[in-house]
Amino acid sequence: MRQAGRYLPEYRALREEKGGFLALAMDSDAAAEITLQPIHRFGMDGAILFSDILVVPMALGQDLWFETGEGPRLAPTVQARDVLEGLQATPEVLEPVFGTIRRVAAQLPPQTSFLGFAGSPWTVATYMIAGQGSREQAEARRLAYRDPALMQTLVDRIADCTIDYLLGQIAAGVEAVQLFDSWSGSLSPAQFEQWVIAPTARIVAALHQRAPHVPVIGFPKGAGGKLPAYARETGVDAIGVDETVDPDWAHASLPGDLPVQGNLDPLALIAGGTTLDTAIDRILAAFAERPHVFNLGHGILPDTPIAHVEQLLTRVRRGR
Repeated sequence: MRQAGRYLPEYRALREEKGGFLALAMDSDAAAEITLQPIHRFGMDGAILFSDILVVPMALGQDLWFETGEGPRLAPTVQARDVLEGLQATPEVLEPVFGTIRRVAAQLPPQTSFLGFAGSPWTVATYMIAGQGSREQAEARRLAYRDPALMQTLVDRIADCTIDYLLGQIAAGVEAVQLFDSWSGSLSPAQFEQWVIAPTARIVAALHQRAPHVPVIGFPKGAGGKLPAYARETGVDAIGVDETVDPDWAHASLPGDLPVQGNLDPLALIAGGTTLDTAIDRILAAFAERPHVFNLGHGILPDTPIAHVEQLLTRVRRGR
């Protein structure tokens, strides 16, 4: 259940003490505590590293900060080659993340899996180009059309950094990694092939070569009908599906032996009651004949009642 933390009072208390999201994410002791909070409270089957996909732009030389109530900001924005060439890589800024992983790995119960993650190159590039998040990703899409060579250089740099970053996470103690392509749904089929599938396949191949024992999960949010191509062509070991995907269609359309992760609507979790039970039962039934990691279709929302999380866990554990 991704983004574990922000609906928990113990998380909010620690965030208030530390003074903001980025301060938490780059404080190894605090980030380890947050990673473990859902395990202590609920006994989740998997712990998910508390961090952010935008630490990779930091490692590539951009400044990153968070505006209260508005989200991340990055500078300088990469909209010309001279800006990209002027960035000075600082991979050492990732060391606190590895410290977090070592602390969590030392404390996790042996039956609890530990997942690391990174952003996929397209999604990370959209932030680096626009300097912030955007629903349309228009600036990145314009750049991809206007200067595909520059976009390719940027995507390649992100991919290289991501490979090293995930290998560092694996060396520190994670047991599986996930690639989040949160904005893949904004691309046409041809662009999806170029900017989502191709760099993801490159990252997956490198990880399989250098850490063959570690599963790689791909999550191309919004991919919809492009999910089967993503599954076939990237080489991922499992695929995450968002809440807009019909689970019956996903089961019928994806390779039969491919594990699926997902895909409860976070708003169904907020609704609770029979609405939640019905949604859970449909997902469990759809994926009953394949390996399945029950998860949300996107991040858990801050106003999620803890009692509804408990309802979900009871229902899923009873349905195994």
